[in-house]
Amino acid sequence: MSNLFDTMKAKIDGKGTKIVLPEAMDERILTAAGQLTADGMITPVLVGDKAKVEQKADELGVDISGAEVLNPADYPEYDEMVASFVERRKGKATEEKAREILQDENYFGTMLVYMGKADGLVSGAAHSTADTVRPALQIIKTKPGIKKTSGVFVMVREDEKYVFADCAINISPDSQDLAEIALASAETAALFDVDPKVAMLSFSTKGSAKSPETEKVAEALNIAKEQNPDLVIDGEFQFDAAFVPSVAEKKAPDSPLKGEANTFVFPSLEAGNIGYKIAQRLGGFDAVGPVLQGLNQPVNDLSRGCSADDVYKLAIITAAQSL
Repeated sequence: MSNLFDTMKAKIDGKGTKIVLPEAMDERILTAAGQLTADGMITPVLVGDKAKVEQKADELGVDISGAEVLNPADYPEYDEMVASFVERRKGKATEEKAREILQDENYFGTMLVYMGKADGLVSGAAHSTADTVRPALQIIKTKPGIKKTSGVFVMVREDEKYVFADCAINISPDSQDLAEIALASAETAALFDVDPKVAMLSFSTKGSAKSPETEKVAEALNIAKEQNPDLVIDGEFQFDAAFVPSVAEKKAPDSPLKGEANTFVFPSLEAGNIGYKIAQRLGGFDAVGPVLQGLNQPVNDLSRGCSADDVYKLAIITAAQSL
């Protein structure tokens, strides 16, 4: 795990990255902000009343002197932000409504990213996933060709690294969704120095079973290959055929994966969530994430049960995504 973050730190060092942490009064956020400030690689941008935030930091014994603290109530460029938000929402919010909405720390923080005042955002310690993701989808939006964001976990055990998707967002993805998830997951894998070899998972291998579920995955493969012909990707695969060379030789001898897949796209959120937790709890893997992908600029969601170390690590990942 330490090697993974050493690699990330090397990528972001000296880049002057700013990451918004909207939940400034949460002690886990402040503790992480102090650690990020001490490292000197990321400038935390905290959202809140500066006097109250600094008082809270003093009570915790945390030095945030290297962080920025911005308050929606007195932000000098608030009028510009309001106008930008109204334009971005294309008539879905009046100026009056925008002024009200942007008092919310997640909307305010997301607008800082959209306006180029920061490079990414990490929230969710005190908010639901919807509270974090909704502003991102409304303001930052998804990349061209991507209709939905998705969530991956990077599974780490000593020198092993694998990408599991989607384990966080899309409950019942269709073929187009699965193709988008596969392409975005390949990019995320590369971010973590994993040379992506993508397996589209199912309960069937190359037509060994026929059902709407397996055909959905097979169609997703075709869409993904058409959009990125150079990507090493195949399916539909049972997990063992994607991961065990001896099984792959029997079930799919002509596959480019050859039982060496490292990026796994699950056919549903149900399967993905169960799969990563089995690997975590029975296999002894550390689960890094969820890392949101597919957005024009990085926004990531914390668990409300997160630790300060979780905040710190996700800020590093978010900074790396922004490069």
